[in-house]
Parts: sequence; C-alpha cells; structure tokens
Amino acid sequence: MSLQPRRVGLFGGSFNPPHRAHRALAELALESLALDELRWLPAGQPWQKPPGSLAPAAHREAMVRLAAAGEPRFVVDTRELLRQGPSTTIASVRELEAEAPDASLLLVIGQDQYARLHTWVQWRELLSAVTLAVAARAGQQVRPSPLVGATWHRVRVLDLPALAISATDIRARAARGENTAALAGEAVARYIEQHHLYLHESTPH
Repeated sequence: MSLQPRRVGLFGGSFNPPHRAHRALAELALESLALDELRWLPAGQPWQKPPGSLAPAAHREAMVRLAAAGEPRFVVDTRELLRQGPSTTIASVRELEAEAPDASLLLVIGQDQYARLHTWVQWRELLSAVTLAVAARAGQQVRPSPLVGATWHRVRVLDLPALAISATDIRARAARGENTAALAGEAVARYIEQHHLYLHESTPH
C-alpha cells in the first residue's frame, strides 16, 4: 500500500506584526487542506518592500512564535530571516523540495497576492511547484491576474470569514499608544507594548 505524501502548507509574509486574521487563516488552512503541518515563513527582507521598512527580524520572529503557539502542527520556519539578500518564495520552495522531496507543498496566500502573483520572482516555476490555497474573505471572488489565469496551475479556495484586521491598523494604534489586543491577540499585543514597537510609525507600509 502506497503512503500518501506529507502535506505541508507554506504561509509566508512580513508579519509586521502577525495578528488574529493570520491565525484564523492558518487554522482554516490546516483543516480545509488536511495539512500535516503548516510552516509560518516570516520574510527577512521582502524584495517588494524598501529596506528598513519592517520591525527587526528578531521581534517579528518572536511575535510569530507567539501567534502560532498552542498548535503542534504549526512550525515557525526562520530560513528567510536567516537568508542573505531579499526574500523570495521560490527560493524557500526549492530548499523545501530538496529537504523533503516527497512532500506536497501548498502555498497559502490571499486574493490580493493572487492578483499580483505575476510580479513575483520566477512565478511560473512557483506555479508548477506548489498548489495555491487562496483565501477569499466573506464570499469574495478568487480571481488571478490574466497572466496567471492563462498559466496552468493548481488552486484551492479557502473561505475565510470577514475579519476587519490589518497590520497597518495595528501599527497605527500602537503608535498612538492604544491597546492592540483585539486585533493582534493578547500575547502579540503584550509583546508590542513591552518592546515599544511601532511607536515611531509615521507612514503605512
């Protein structure tokens, strides 16, 4: 009897900071996609963001660990934080393919990322390597860009309830000295306060 390949979800982002909507999507992906594990991949320096626009990597790693706590199938994968140069998803996918050649990789993204996936580095190679799991909020239609839509790829839709939470809003509230627990979760909010993160936030990124 043949064994089923291990199903590994990849959940990347700047996580600046991670928040309740990230946790909700991660839990939904675990169950809807029948994952054996979901890897949170905080980006070191996202190639589409200017240098210095994020909280330090050590703080974002610590906050992701807090956001992912309590679920044994969550794995915090720090490879992009440790990698020199800009973070690209295809580099992480190639490394994971080499480490676990028999695994089935599913990349969890939002509709906004799906719509601009054609701007990602080596996006065609990425599409051939993974199954996309696209989060659609509150019945939102999942729709790729024309280039991606014209390219064969595997896609699953994750029906995520509407959650009015954004990292930009959390950073703005933290800059005003407001409590962010309702959006970021108690542990992450406490970390932001203890380490005085985002107090000098002036422009959204």
